[in-house]
Amino acid sequence: VQLQASGGGLVQAGGSLRLSCAASESIHSIPAMGWYRQAPGNQRELVATIISSDRTNYADSVKGRFTISRDNAKNTMYLQMNSLKPEDTAVYYCNAVELTNDYWGKGTQVTVSS
Repeated sequence: VQLQASGGGLVQAGGSLRLSCAASESIHSIPAMGWYRQAPGNQRELVATIISSDRTNYADSVKGRFTISRDNAKNTMYLQMNSLKPEDTAVYYCNAVELTNDYWGKGTQVTVSS
């Protein structure tokens, strides 16, 4: 499965962005998908995960501001990011886990200016 993240950009603090992760194949049978991010000098960290279509988990730093979702019919996962903060600046990566296979897409840059 190939994953392609998009939707990043430059936004002012308090603004919103919606990231998309398009898969090259059906994601119907992929149980776990998620978003991770990596800021310069930092390790990659978990942002949010979604199991099946309704079990979600968020990093404490984004709870209440970010919403992860997936549309199996469109083979796409989303990350709605509201109330963005400068500390959200990072490259965002999408991930899919199917059995023993771990798939990563190329990242999309999100930059939040103060």
